[in-house]
Amino acid sequence: MSEVVTVLFDGKVLLPEKPLKLIPNQTYTITIESEKKISDDQQGWDCIEKLIGSVEAPEDWALEHDYYLYGSPKQFNNHNDK
Repeated sequence: MSEVVTVLFDGKVLLPEKPLKLIPNQTYTITIESEKKISDDQQGWDCIEKLIGSVEAPEDWALEHDYYLYGSPKQFNNHNDK
């Protein structure tokens, strides 16, 4: 059996976010993966800026987002035809 549990390390012990159903004095093997934390000085716009240009999308994606996300009818069918 395996279970994913989020814990906080206080410098001495691992403190689980929720109670664990474990047998006392039983030996367990754990795998520790550090969660990458965004530094306090990194603003939300910095994160967005890193994503700019990293998503492939149709040219009218912003204009017709409801069409691409939800399948709604296009609102501006001929916006490129001038």
